[in-house]
Amino acid sequence: MKFLGNVLATIVGLFVFIMLFFFGILFIGAVFGGNSETVTVKENSIIELDLKNIEYDYAGKYQEPWMAMFSDTEKVGLTDILTAIQKAKTDPDIQGISILNNHYSLGMAQSKALRDALADFKKSNKWVWAYANTYSQKEYYINSVANTIYINPVGELDFKGLSSEILFFKDLQEKSGIKMEVIRHGKYKSAVEPFLENKMSPANREQITALLQAVWSTVTTAVSESRNLPVAKLNAIADGLLARTPEMAKAQNMVDIIAYEDVYHNNIKKALKVDPKEDYNKIGIIAYTQKTLTTSTPASTANQIAVIYAQGEIQSGEGDVNTIGEGSMRRSLQEARKDKNIKAIVLRINSPGGSALTSDLIWREVELTKKTKPVVVSMGNYAASGGYYIACNASKIFAQNNTITGSIGVFGILPNFQELTKRVGIHVEQVNTNPNAAAYSPFVPLDPTFKAVTLESVEHIYKTFVTHVAEGRKMTFEQVDAIAQGRVWSGSEALKIGLVDKIGGLDVAIKEAAKLAKITSYTTQNFPEYKKDFNDLLANFPMGKIKASFIKEEIGEENYQLMQKIKNLETQKGIQTRMPYTITIH
Repeated sequence: MKFLGNVLATIVGLFVFIMLFFFGILFIGAVFGGNSETVTVKENSIIELDLKNIEYDYAGKYQEPWMAMFSDTEKVGLTDILTAIQKAKTDPDIQGISILNNHYSLGMAQSKALRDALADFKKSNKWVWAYANTYSQKEYYINSVANTIYINPVGELDFKGLSSEILFFKDLQEKSGIKMEVIRHGKYKSAVEPFLENKMSPANREQITALLQAVWSTVTTAVSESRNLPVAKLNAIADGLLARTPEMAKAQNMVDIIAYEDVYHNNIKKALKVDPKEDYNKIGIIAYTQKTLTTSTPASTANQIAVIYAQGEIQSGEGDVNTIGEGSMRRSLQEARKDKNIKAIVLRINSPGGSALTSDLIWREVELTKKTKPVVVSMGNYAASGGYYIACNASKIFAQNNTITGSIGVFGILPNFQELTKRVGIHVEQVNTNPNAAAYSPFVPLDPTFKAVTLESVEHIYKTFVTHVAEGRKMTFEQVDAIAQGRVWSGSEALKIGLVDKIGGLDVAIKEAAKLAKITSYTTQNFPEYKKDFNDLLANFPMGKIKASFIKEEIGEENYQLMQKIKNLETQKGIQTRMPYTITIH
Protein backbone atom coordinates (compact mmCIF):
# COMPACT_ATOMS: atom_id res chain seq x y z
CA MET A 1 0.00 0.00 0.00
CA LYS A 2 2.86 2.34 0.86
CA PHE A 3 4.46 1.57 -2.50
CA LEU A 4 1.23 2.39 -4.35
CA GLY A 5 0.92 5.59 -2.32
CA ASN A 6 4.43 6.65 -3.28
CA VAL A 7 3.73 5.89 -6.95
CA LEU A 8 0.50 7.92 -6.82
CA ALA A 9 2.26 10.81 -5.10
CA THR A 10 4.98 10.76 -7.75
CA ILE A 11 2.42 10.78 -10.59
CA VAL A 12 0.52 13.68 -9.00
CA GLY A 13 3.77 15.55 -8.43
CA LEU A 14 4.83 15.08 -12.04
CA PHE A 15 1.41 16.22 -13.27
CA VAL A 16 1.53 19.37 -11.14
CA PHE A 17 5.10 20.09 -12.27
CA ILE A 18 4.19 19.67 -15.94
CA MET A 19 1.14 21.93 -15.59
CA LEU A 20 3.10 24.62 -13.76
CA PHE A 21 5.91 24.39 -16.31
CA PHE A 22 3.43 24.59 -19.20
CA PHE A 23 1.60 27.62 -17.87
CA GLY A 24 4.89 29.23 -16.87
CA ILE A 25 6.13 28.97 -20.45
CA LEU A 26 2.84 30.38 -21.73
CA PHE A 27 3.01 33.30 -19.33
CA ILE A 28 6.60 34.13 -20.21
CA GLY A 29 5.80 33.87 -23.90
CA ALA A 30 2.75 36.09 -23.55
CA VAL A 31 4.58 38.74 -21.54
CA PHE A 32 7.98 38.78 -23.22
CA GLY A 33 7.42 37.13 -26.57
CA GLY A 34 4.90 39.54 -28.07
CA ASN A 35 7.49 41.69 -29.82
CA SER A 36 10.14 39.05 -30.44
CA GLU A 37 9.60 39.14 -34.22
CA THR A 38 10.47 42.45 -35.82
CA VAL A 39 8.48 43.35 -38.90
CA THR A 40 10.40 45.29 -41.53
CA VAL A 41 9.26 46.91 -44.74
CA LYS A 42 11.68 46.71 -47.64
CA GLU A 43 12.09 49.46 -50.19
CA ASN A 44 9.80 49.44 -53.21
CA SER A 45 7.16 47.24 -51.52
CA ILE A 46 3.45 46.75 -51.92
CA ILE A 47 0.84 45.85 -49.29
CA GLU A 48 -1.25 42.74 -49.83
CA LEU A 49 -4.71 43.43 -48.46
CA ASP A 50 -5.84 40.12 -46.95
CA LEU A 51 -8.74 40.66 -44.52
CA LYS A 52 -10.40 37.24 -44.48
CA ASN A 53 -9.79 36.90 -40.72
CA ILE A 54 -10.79 40.46 -39.82
CA GLU A 55 -14.35 40.77 -38.55
CA TYR A 56 -14.37 43.32 -35.73
CA ASP A 57 -13.58 47.01 -35.54
CA TYR A 58 -11.73 46.35 -32.29
CA ALA A 59 -9.53 43.33 -31.58
CA GLY A 60 -9.85 43.74 -27.81
CA LYS A 61 -7.50 44.19 -24.88
CA TYR A 62 -7.26 41.94 -21.84
CA GLN A 63 -6.10 42.62 -18.32
CA GLU A 64 -4.43 39.19 -18.24
CA PRO A 65 -1.60 38.90 -20.82
CA TRP A 66 -2.21 35.19 -21.54
CA MET A 67 -5.77 35.91 -22.70
CA ALA A 68 -4.49 38.02 -25.57
CA MET A 69 -2.20 35.16 -26.55
CA PHE A 70 -5.14 32.77 -26.92
CA SER A 71 -7.66 35.25 -28.31
CA ASP A 72 -9.65 34.02 -31.33
CA THR A 73 -9.20 37.35 -33.10
CA GLU A 74 -6.24 38.77 -34.94
CA LYS A 75 -4.21 41.14 -32.79
CA VAL A 76 -5.53 44.07 -34.83
CA GLY A 77 -9.00 45.30 -35.64
CA LEU A 78 -10.37 47.02 -38.72
CA THR A 79 -9.85 50.48 -37.21
CA ASP A 80 -6.14 49.67 -36.76
CA ILE A 81 -5.96 48.57 -40.40
CA LEU A 82 -7.62 51.79 -41.59
CA THR A 83 -5.04 53.77 -39.63
CA ALA A 84 -2.25 51.72 -41.19
CA ILE A 85 -3.58 52.38 -44.71
CA GLN A 86 -3.60 56.09 -43.90
CA LYS A 87 0.04 55.91 -42.75
CA ALA A 88 0.99 53.94 -45.88
CA LYS A 89 0.06 57.02 -47.95
CA THR A 90 3.22 58.77 -46.77
CA ASP A 91 5.43 55.68 -46.32
CA PRO A 92 8.19 56.00 -48.99
CA ASP A 93 8.71 52.22 -48.97
CA ILE A 94 5.09 51.48 -49.98
CA GLN A 95 4.25 51.93 -53.66
CA GLY A 96 0.77 50.45 -53.80
CA ILE A 97 -1.84 48.05 -52.46
CA SER A 98 -2.74 44.70 -54.01
CA ILE A 99 -6.18 43.18 -53.34
CA LEU A 100 -5.67 39.54 -54.29
CA ASN A 101 -8.56 37.01 -54.30
CA ASN A 102 -9.85 38.64 -51.15
CA HIS A 103 -12.82 37.42 -49.11
CA TYR A 104 -14.38 39.53 -46.36
CA SER A 105 -16.32 39.02 -43.16
CA LEU A 106 -16.99 42.76 -42.94
CA GLY A 107 -20.43 44.32 -42.81
CA MET A 108 -21.54 46.98 -45.27
CA ALA A 109 -20.66 50.01 -43.15
CA GLN A 110 -17.23 48.49 -42.43
CA SER A 111 -16.83 47.79 -46.16
CA LYS A 112 -17.58 51.43 -46.91
CA ALA A 113 -15.00 52.56 -44.35
CA LEU A 114 -12.39 50.30 -45.96
CA ARG A 115 -13.34 51.46 -49.44
CA ASP A 116 -13.08 55.11 -48.38
CA ALA A 117 -9.63 54.46 -46.89
CA LEU A 118 -8.44 52.89 -50.16
CA ALA A 119 -9.86 55.80 -52.17
CA ASP A 120 -8.01 58.22 -49.90
CA PHE A 121 -4.80 56.18 -50.29
CA LYS A 122 -4.99 56.66 -54.07
CA LYS A 123 -4.85 60.44 -53.59
CA SER A 124 -1.14 60.06 -52.75
CA ASN A 125 -0.51 59.06 -56.39
CA LYS A 126 0.03 55.47 -55.27
CA TRP A 127 -1.99 52.72 -56.89
CA VAL A 128 -4.51 50.09 -55.84
CA TRP A 129 -4.86 47.00 -57.99
CA ALA A 130 -7.34 44.15 -57.59
CA TYR A 131 -7.35 40.56 -58.84
CA ALA A 132 -9.91 37.82 -58.22
CA ASN A 133 -11.03 34.57 -59.74
CA THR A 134 -14.60 35.53 -58.86
CA TYR A 135 -16.19 38.63 -57.36
CA SER A 136 -19.21 38.55 -55.08
CA GLN A 137 -21.25 41.76 -54.94
CA LYS A 138 -19.70 42.86 -51.65
CA GLU A 139 -16.20 41.98 -52.87
CA TYR A 140 -16.77 43.89 -56.09
CA TYR A 141 -18.10 46.87 -54.14
CA ILE A 142 -14.77 47.12 -52.31
CA ASN A 143 -12.53 46.10 -55.22
CA SER A 144 -14.18 48.54 -57.63
CA VAL A 145 -12.22 51.34 -55.99
CA ALA A 146 -9.02 49.95 -57.56
CA ASN A 147 -7.22 51.76 -60.36
CA THR A 148 -7.08 48.50 -62.30
CA ILE A 149 -9.37 45.50 -61.85
CA TYR A 150 -8.29 42.05 -63.07
CA ILE A 151 -10.44 38.94 -63.37
CA ASN A 152 -9.60 35.31 -64.15
CA PRO A 153 -10.50 34.29 -67.76
CA VAL A 154 -12.83 31.57 -66.46
CA GLY A 155 -14.07 33.57 -63.47
CA GLU A 156 -17.35 35.38 -62.91
CA LEU A 157 -18.72 38.61 -61.47
CA ASP A 158 -21.90 38.67 -59.39
CA PHE A 159 -23.79 41.93 -59.91
CA LYS A 160 -27.55 41.48 -59.80
CA GLY A 161 -29.00 43.60 -56.98
CA LEU A 162 -30.16 42.62 -53.49
CA SER A 163 -32.84 40.22 -52.33
CA SER A 164 -34.34 39.18 -48.99
CA GLU A 165 -36.10 35.93 -48.13
CA ILE A 166 -38.15 35.16 -45.00
CA LEU A 167 -39.64 31.82 -43.94
CA PHE A 168 -43.08 31.68 -42.25
CA PHE A 169 -44.06 28.99 -39.75
CA LYS A 170 -47.73 29.51 -38.92
CA ASP A 171 -48.93 26.37 -40.72
CA LEU A 172 -45.98 24.36 -39.43
CA GLN A 173 -46.96 25.25 -35.86
CA GLU A 174 -50.52 24.03 -36.43
CA LYS A 175 -49.34 20.79 -38.03
CA SER A 176 -46.59 20.05 -35.49
CA GLY A 177 -48.39 21.16 -32.33
CA ILE A 178 -45.50 23.45 -31.39
CA LYS A 179 -46.71 27.00 -30.99
CA MET A 180 -44.71 30.16 -30.32
CA GLU A 181 -46.62 32.50 -28.00
CA VAL A 182 -45.78 36.06 -29.04
CA ILE A 183 -45.92 39.12 -26.80
CA ARG A 184 -44.82 42.31 -28.51
CA HIS A 185 -45.18 46.05 -28.97
CA GLY A 186 -44.57 47.52 -32.37
CA LYS A 187 -46.29 46.73 -35.64
CA TYR A 188 -42.95 46.46 -37.44
CA LYS A 189 -41.42 43.88 -35.04
CA SER A 190 -41.04 41.37 -37.81
CA ALA A 191 -38.91 39.00 -35.73
CA VAL A 192 -42.18 37.47 -34.53
CA GLU A 193 -44.18 37.82 -37.75
CA PRO A 194 -43.15 34.39 -39.16
CA PHE A 195 -44.90 32.77 -36.17
CA LEU A 196 -48.13 34.73 -36.65
CA GLU A 197 -48.66 34.86 -40.42
CA ASN A 198 -48.10 32.92 -43.61
CA LYS A 199 -46.99 35.93 -45.62
CA MET A 200 -45.16 39.21 -45.21
CA SER A 201 -47.13 42.14 -43.84
CA PRO A 202 -47.23 45.40 -45.83
CA ALA A 203 -45.37 47.14 -42.99
CA ASN A 204 -42.57 44.58 -43.01
CA ARG A 205 -42.30 44.61 -46.80
CA GLU A 206 -42.12 48.39 -46.69
CA GLN A 207 -39.20 48.49 -44.26
CA ILE A 208 -37.22 45.68 -45.93
CA THR A 209 -37.67 47.31 -49.34
CA ALA A 210 -36.45 50.64 -48.01
CA LEU A 211 -33.43 49.01 -46.37
CA LEU A 212 -32.39 47.07 -49.45
CA GLN A 213 -32.81 50.12 -51.65
CA ALA A 214 -30.65 52.23 -49.29
CA VAL A 215 -27.85 49.66 -49.24
CA TRP A 216 -28.03 49.11 -53.01
CA SER A 217 -27.92 52.87 -53.56
CA THR A 218 -24.69 53.02 -51.54
CA VAL A 219 -23.18 50.28 -53.70
CA THR A 220 -24.22 51.68 -57.08
CA THR A 221 -23.26 55.26 -56.21
CA ALA A 222 -19.75 54.22 -55.18
CA VAL A 223 -19.23 51.95 -58.20
CA SER A 224 -20.59 54.68 -60.47
CA GLU A 225 -17.97 57.16 -59.24
CA SER A 226 -15.06 54.71 -59.46
CA ARG A 227 -15.91 53.15 -62.82
CA ASN A 228 -17.41 56.26 -64.45
CA LEU A 229 -20.68 54.47 -65.12
CA PRO A 230 -24.10 56.09 -64.59
CA VAL A 231 -26.22 54.53 -61.83
CA ALA A 232 -28.96 53.87 -64.39
CA LYS A 233 -26.44 51.90 -66.47
CA LEU A 234 -25.39 49.87 -63.43
CA ASN A 235 -29.01 48.99 -62.71
CA ALA A 236 -29.45 47.92 -66.32
CA ILE A 237 -26.36 45.69 -65.95
CA ALA A 238 -27.83 44.18 -62.78
CA ASP A 239 -31.28 43.71 -64.38
CA GLY A 240 -29.90 41.89 -67.39
CA LEU A 241 -27.02 40.08 -65.64
CA LEU A 242 -24.81 41.76 -68.24
CA ALA A 243 -21.51 41.36 -66.33
CA ARG A 244 -21.70 37.71 -65.37
CA THR A 245 -18.75 36.53 -67.46
CA PRO A 246 -15.28 38.11 -67.71
CA GLU A 247 -15.87 39.16 -71.33
CA MET A 248 -19.26 40.68 -70.51
CA ALA A 249 -17.86 42.44 -67.44
CA LYS A 250 -15.07 44.00 -69.49
CA ALA A 251 -17.48 45.04 -72.23
CA GLN A 252 -19.53 46.87 -69.59
CA ASN A 253 -16.38 48.52 -68.13
CA MET A 254 -16.84 46.67 -64.83
CA VAL A 255 -13.29 45.23 -65.06
CA ASP A 256 -10.17 46.27 -66.95
CA ILE A 257 -8.07 43.19 -67.69
CA ILE A 258 -8.93 39.51 -68.19
CA ALA A 259 -5.85 37.47 -67.29
CA TYR A 260 -4.45 34.71 -65.14
CA GLU A 261 -2.86 35.52 -61.79
CA ASP A 262 0.72 35.14 -63.08
CA VAL A 263 0.08 37.98 -65.55
CA TYR A 264 -1.19 40.12 -62.66
CA HIS A 265 2.03 39.55 -60.70
CA ASN A 266 4.19 40.19 -63.76
CA ASN A 267 2.44 43.50 -64.33
CA ILE A 268 3.07 44.47 -60.70
CA LYS A 269 6.77 43.77 -61.33
CA LYS A 270 6.65 46.10 -64.32
CA ALA A 271 4.96 48.81 -62.27
CA LEU A 272 7.65 48.46 -59.59
CA LYS A 273 10.43 48.19 -62.23
CA VAL A 274 11.51 44.83 -60.84
CA ASP A 275 13.44 42.27 -62.89
CA PRO A 276 10.87 39.78 -64.30
CA LYS A 277 13.02 36.93 -62.96
CA GLU A 278 12.94 38.33 -59.42
CA ASP A 279 10.10 38.46 -56.92
CA TYR A 280 8.75 41.80 -55.84
CA ASN A 281 8.69 42.97 -52.21
CA LYS A 282 5.37 42.64 -50.41
CA ILE A 283 4.02 42.72 -46.87
CA GLY A 284 0.66 41.55 -45.55
CA ILE A 285 -1.69 44.22 -44.23
CA ILE A 286 -1.87 42.62 -40.78
CA ALA A 287 1.92 42.53 -40.45
CA TYR A 288 2.13 46.12 -41.71
CA THR A 289 -0.54 47.21 -39.24
CA GLN A 290 1.28 45.52 -36.36
CA LYS A 291 4.43 47.35 -37.39
CA THR A 292 2.66 50.71 -37.38
CA LEU A 293 1.20 49.96 -33.97
CA THR A 294 4.58 49.07 -32.42
CA THR A 295 6.37 52.06 -33.99
CA SER A 296 3.70 54.64 -33.21
CA THR A 297 4.53 57.55 -30.97
CA PRO A 298 3.50 56.81 -27.36
CA ALA A 299 0.14 58.30 -26.49
CA SER A 300 0.20 61.64 -24.74
CA THR A 301 -1.17 61.66 -21.22
CA ALA A 302 -3.09 64.89 -21.83
CA ASN A 303 -6.00 65.56 -24.17
CA GLN A 304 -7.13 62.03 -24.90
CA ILE A 305 -10.34 60.83 -26.54
CA ALA A 306 -11.61 57.46 -25.34
CA VAL A 307 -13.01 55.20 -28.07
CA ILE A 308 -15.22 52.57 -26.44
CA TYR A 309 -16.20 49.70 -28.72
CA ALA A 310 -19.60 48.05 -28.23
CA GLN A 311 -19.74 45.19 -30.73
CA GLY A 312 -22.02 42.16 -30.86
CA GLU A 313 -25.23 41.15 -29.12
CA ILE A 314 -26.07 42.78 -25.78
CA GLN A 315 -25.94 40.26 -22.94
CA SER A 316 -25.44 40.17 -19.20
CA GLY A 317 -21.99 39.57 -17.77
CA GLU A 318 -18.51 40.80 -18.65
CA GLY A 319 -18.71 40.66 -22.44
CA ASP A 320 -15.87 40.27 -24.94
CA VAL A 321 -14.91 41.29 -28.47
CA ASN A 322 -18.12 39.82 -29.95
CA THR A 323 -20.63 40.43 -27.15
CA ILE A 324 -21.56 43.57 -25.26
CA GLY A 325 -21.71 42.99 -21.50
CA GLU A 326 -22.57 45.51 -18.83
CA GLY A 327 -19.40 44.60 -16.92
CA SER A 328 -16.83 45.80 -19.46
CA MET A 329 -19.03 48.59 -20.87
CA ARG A 330 -19.97 50.21 -17.57
CA ARG A 331 -16.40 49.88 -16.26
CA SER A 332 -15.01 51.51 -19.43
CA LEU A 333 -17.44 54.43 -19.26
CA GLN A 334 -16.68 54.93 -15.56
CA GLU A 335 -12.92 54.85 -16.13
CA ALA A 336 -13.15 57.30 -19.03
CA ARG A 337 -15.44 59.56 -17.02
CA LYS A 338 -13.08 59.71 -14.04
CA ASP A 339 -9.85 60.07 -16.03
CA LYS A 340 -8.96 63.77 -16.11
CA ASN A 341 -6.80 63.31 -19.22
CA ILE A 342 -9.74 61.99 -21.24
CA LYS A 343 -11.66 64.98 -22.56
CA ALA A 344 -14.35 63.25 -24.63
CA ILE A 345 -15.71 59.81 -25.41
CA VAL A 346 -16.72 58.13 -28.67
CA LEU A 347 -18.96 55.10 -28.33
CA ARG A 348 -18.56 52.92 -31.42
CA ILE A 349 -21.64 50.70 -31.71
CA ASN A 350 -22.01 47.64 -33.91
CA SER A 351 -24.93 45.75 -32.42
CA PRO A 352 -28.36 44.31 -33.29
CA GLY A 353 -29.44 44.66 -29.65
CA GLY A 354 -30.28 42.04 -27.05
CA SER A 355 -31.09 42.18 -23.34
CA ALA A 356 -33.38 45.10 -22.46
CA LEU A 357 -32.05 45.22 -18.88
CA THR A 358 -28.40 45.33 -19.94
CA SER A 359 -29.21 47.97 -22.55
CA ASP A 360 -30.78 50.15 -19.87
CA LEU A 361 -27.79 49.71 -17.53
CA ILE A 362 -25.42 50.89 -20.26
CA TRP A 363 -27.79 53.73 -21.21
CA ARG A 364 -27.69 54.92 -17.60
CA GLU A 365 -23.88 54.93 -17.62
CA VAL A 366 -23.86 57.01 -20.80
CA GLU A 367 -26.35 59.41 -19.18
CA LEU A 368 -24.07 59.88 -16.17
CA THR A 369 -20.99 60.27 -18.36
CA LYS A 370 -22.32 62.94 -20.71
CA LYS A 371 -23.02 65.19 -17.73
CA THR A 372 -19.25 65.63 -17.34
CA LYS A 373 -17.84 64.95 -20.83
CA PRO A 374 -19.14 64.89 -24.42
CA VAL A 375 -20.23 61.42 -25.59
CA VAL A 376 -20.41 60.97 -29.36
CA VAL A 377 -21.82 57.79 -30.90
CA SER A 378 -20.45 56.30 -34.12
CA MET A 379 -22.70 53.62 -35.62
CA GLY A 380 -21.13 50.85 -37.68
CA ASN A 381 -22.96 48.15 -39.64
CA TYR A 382 -25.94 48.40 -37.31
CA ALA A 383 -27.05 49.99 -34.08
CA ALA A 384 -30.57 48.64 -33.88
CA SER A 385 -33.02 48.06 -31.04
CA GLY A 386 -30.84 47.65 -27.92
CA GLY A 387 -27.95 48.99 -30.00
CA TYR A 388 -29.90 52.21 -30.54
CA TYR A 389 -31.08 52.16 -26.91
CA ILE A 390 -27.49 52.65 -25.68
CA ALA A 391 -26.91 55.36 -28.33
CA CYS A 392 -30.00 57.53 -28.08
CA ASN A 393 -28.86 59.87 -25.29
CA ALA A 394 -25.42 60.71 -26.72
CA SER A 395 -24.34 64.30 -27.33
CA LYS A 396 -24.15 63.57 -31.09
CA ILE A 397 -24.92 60.48 -33.19
CA PHE A 398 -23.16 59.62 -36.45
CA ALA A 399 -24.10 56.85 -38.89
CA GLN A 400 -23.21 55.75 -42.39
CA ASN A 401 -25.85 55.90 -45.13
CA ASN A 402 -26.08 52.10 -45.06
CA THR A 403 -26.05 51.71 -41.27
CA ILE A 404 -29.08 49.76 -40.03
CA THR A 405 -30.61 51.51 -37.02
CA GLY A 406 -33.84 52.22 -35.15
CA SER A 407 -35.95 49.14 -34.41
CA ILE A 408 -37.38 50.86 -31.34
CA GLY A 409 -39.64 48.07 -30.15
CA VAL A 410 -39.88 45.22 -27.65
CA PHE A 411 -40.97 41.61 -27.97
CA GLY A 412 -40.98 38.24 -26.25
CA ILE A 413 -41.47 34.71 -27.59
CA LEU A 414 -42.52 31.73 -25.45
CA PRO A 415 -42.63 28.19 -26.87
CA ASN A 416 -45.73 26.12 -26.11
CA PHE A 417 -45.83 22.33 -26.63
CA GLN A 418 -49.36 21.66 -25.34
CA GLU A 419 -50.78 20.33 -28.61
CA LEU A 420 -47.67 18.27 -29.30
CA THR A 421 -47.77 16.59 -25.88
CA LYS A 422 -51.45 15.73 -26.37
CA ARG A 423 -50.74 14.11 -29.73
CA VAL A 424 -47.93 11.92 -28.40
CA GLY A 425 -49.86 10.91 -25.27
CA ILE A 426 -48.10 13.03 -22.62
CA HIS A 427 -50.33 14.47 -19.88
CA VAL A 428 -49.35 17.23 -17.48
CA GLU A 429 -50.56 17.91 -13.92
CA GLN A 430 -49.42 20.72 -11.61
CA VAL A 431 -49.46 21.25 -7.86
CA ASN A 432 -49.01 24.88 -6.68
CA THR A 433 -48.87 26.64 -3.33
CA ASN A 434 -50.10 29.90 -4.86
CA PRO A 435 -52.18 30.75 -7.96
CA ASN A 436 -49.25 32.20 -9.92
CA ALA A 437 -46.49 29.88 -8.70
CA ALA A 438 -46.40 28.09 -12.07
CA ALA A 439 -47.58 30.95 -14.24
CA TYR A 440 -45.63 29.75 -17.26
CA SER A 441 -45.08 26.21 -18.44
CA PRO A 442 -44.52 25.20 -22.09
CA PHE A 443 -46.74 22.13 -21.52
CA VAL A 444 -50.00 23.85 -20.52
CA PRO A 445 -52.02 26.67 -22.12
CA LEU A 446 -50.51 30.12 -21.55
CA ASP A 447 -51.97 31.48 -18.33
CA PRO A 448 -54.00 34.68 -18.99
CA THR A 449 -52.62 36.37 -15.86
CA PHE A 450 -49.04 35.57 -16.85
CA LYS A 451 -49.66 36.86 -20.39
CA ALA A 452 -51.20 40.08 -19.05
CA VAL A 453 -48.31 40.67 -16.64
CA THR A 454 -45.72 39.94 -19.34
CA LEU A 455 -47.45 42.26 -21.81
CA GLU A 456 -47.49 44.92 -19.10
CA SER A 457 -43.74 44.48 -18.72
CA VAL A 458 -43.22 44.70 -22.48
CA GLU A 459 -45.30 47.87 -22.63
CA HIS A 460 -43.36 49.36 -19.70
CA ILE A 461 -40.02 48.70 -21.39
CA TYR A 462 -41.30 50.08 -24.70
CA LYS A 463 -42.54 53.24 -22.97
CA THR A 464 -39.20 53.61 -21.20
CA PHE A 465 -37.33 53.05 -24.47
CA VAL A 466 -39.38 55.68 -26.35
CA THR A 467 -39.07 58.13 -23.44
CA HIS A 468 -35.27 57.75 -23.42
CA VAL A 469 -35.16 58.36 -27.18
CA ALA A 470 -37.48 61.37 -26.92
CA GLU A 471 -35.36 62.96 -24.19
CA GLY A 472 -32.07 62.18 -25.90
CA ARG A 473 -33.17 63.34 -29.34
CA LYS A 474 -35.21 66.30 -28.02
CA MET A 475 -38.47 65.02 -29.51
CA THR A 476 -41.91 64.40 -28.09
CA PHE A 477 -43.04 60.93 -27.09
CA GLU A 478 -45.60 61.01 -29.89
CA GLN A 479 -42.96 61.94 -32.49
CA VAL A 480 -40.74 59.01 -31.49
CA ASP A 481 -43.67 56.60 -31.24
CA ALA A 482 -44.66 57.45 -34.80
CA ILE A 483 -41.24 56.35 -36.15
CA ALA A 484 -40.72 53.56 -33.61
CA GLN A 485 -43.06 50.54 -33.45
CA GLY A 486 -40.03 48.31 -34.09
CA ARG A 487 -39.33 49.72 -37.58
CA VAL A 488 -35.77 49.44 -38.88
CA TRP A 489 -34.26 52.38 -40.80
CA SER A 490 -31.16 52.96 -42.90
CA GLY A 491 -28.72 55.64 -41.75
CA SER A 492 -29.79 58.02 -44.52
CA GLU A 493 -33.45 57.60 -43.53
CA ALA A 494 -32.61 57.91 -39.83
CA LEU A 495 -30.98 61.27 -40.53
CA LYS A 496 -34.17 62.60 -42.14
CA ILE A 497 -36.38 61.57 -39.20
CA GLY A 498 -34.01 62.78 -36.48
CA LEU A 499 -32.63 59.51 -35.07
CA VAL A 500 -29.07 60.50 -36.03
CA ASP A 501 -27.36 63.87 -36.41
CA LYS A 502 -24.87 63.44 -39.24
CA ILE A 503 -23.58 60.96 -41.82
CA GLY A 504 -19.98 59.92 -41.28
CA GLY A 505 -17.63 57.23 -40.05
CA LEU A 506 -15.64 56.75 -36.87
CA ASP A 507 -12.97 59.26 -37.91
CA VAL A 508 -15.59 62.00 -38.33
CA ALA A 509 -17.14 61.14 -34.95
CA ILE A 510 -13.75 61.43 -33.25
CA LYS A 511 -13.21 64.87 -34.81
CA GLU A 512 -16.66 65.94 -33.57
CA ALA A 513 -15.82 64.72 -30.06
CA ALA A 514 -12.63 66.80 -30.11
CA LYS A 515 -14.63 69.82 -31.29
CA LEU A 516 -17.16 69.41 -28.48
CA ALA A 517 -14.31 69.05 -25.97
CA LYS A 518 -12.66 72.16 -27.45
CA ILE A 519 -9.32 70.47 -28.12
CA THR A 520 -7.33 70.51 -31.36
CA SER A 521 -4.43 68.21 -30.51
CA TYR A 522 -5.26 64.81 -29.04
CA THR A 523 -4.61 61.07 -29.04
CA THR A 524 -7.09 58.21 -28.76
CA GLN A 525 -7.28 55.44 -26.20
CA ASN A 526 -9.24 52.24 -26.93
CA PHE A 527 -11.62 50.50 -24.50
CA PRO A 528 -12.80 48.05 -23.13
CA GLU A 529 -10.11 46.04 -21.38
CA TYR A 530 -11.78 42.72 -20.66
CA LYS A 531 -11.50 40.79 -17.41
CA LYS A 532 -11.17 37.04 -17.97
CA ASP A 533 -10.48 34.18 -15.56
CA PHE A 534 -8.83 30.75 -15.76
CA ASN A 535 -11.92 29.12 -17.23
CA ASP A 536 -11.95 31.67 -20.03
CA LEU A 537 -8.30 30.86 -20.68
CA LEU A 538 -9.09 27.16 -21.05
CA ALA A 539 -11.98 27.96 -23.39
CA ASN A 540 -9.54 29.77 -25.68
CA PHE A 541 -7.02 26.92 -25.86
CA PRO A 542 -5.87 25.98 -29.36
CA MET A 543 -7.91 22.74 -29.28
CA GLY A 544 -11.06 24.85 -29.01
CA LYS A 545 -10.02 26.85 -32.05
CA ILE A 546 -9.25 23.68 -33.98
CA LYS A 547 -12.72 22.37 -33.11
CA ALA A 548 -14.39 25.56 -34.38
CA SER A 549 -12.31 25.52 -37.58
CA PHE A 550 -13.16 21.86 -38.17
CA ILE A 551 -16.91 22.50 -37.75
CA LYS A 552 -16.77 25.48 -40.12
CA GLU A 553 -14.98 23.37 -42.73
CA GLU A 554 -17.46 20.53 -42.44
CA ILE A 555 -20.75 22.47 -42.43
CA GLY A 556 -19.73 25.73 -44.09
CA GLU A 557 -19.40 29.28 -42.79
CA GLU A 558 -23.09 30.20 -43.18
CA ASN A 559 -24.32 27.07 -41.38
CA TYR A 560 -21.76 27.61 -38.64
CA GLN A 561 -23.05 31.16 -38.09
CA LEU A 562 -26.63 29.79 -37.95
CA MET A 563 -25.51 27.21 -35.37
CA GLN A 564 -23.95 29.99 -33.29
CA LYS A 565 -27.19 31.99 -33.43
CA ILE A 566 -29.17 28.99 -32.19
CA LYS A 567 -26.61 28.50 -29.42
CA ASN A 568 -26.96 32.17 -28.44
CA LEU A 569 -30.69 31.66 -27.86
CA GLU A 570 -29.71 29.90 -24.62
CA THR A 571 -28.31 33.17 -23.27
CA GLN A 572 -31.32 35.30 -24.14
CA LYS A 573 -33.01 35.74 -20.79
CA GLY A 574 -35.64 38.34 -20.01
CA ILE A 575 -37.33 40.73 -22.41
CA GLN A 576 -35.35 41.56 -25.52
CA THR A 577 -34.77 44.76 -27.47
CA ARG A 578 -33.33 43.05 -30.52
CA MET A 579 -33.17 43.69 -34.25
CA PRO A 580 -35.91 41.62 -35.95
CA TYR A 581 -33.64 39.80 -38.41
CA THR A 582 -30.09 39.46 -39.69
CA ILE A 583 -29.04 41.07 -42.95
CA THR A 584 -25.96 39.72 -44.70
CA ILE A 585 -24.75 41.20 -47.99
CA HIS A 586 -22.82 38.79 -50.22
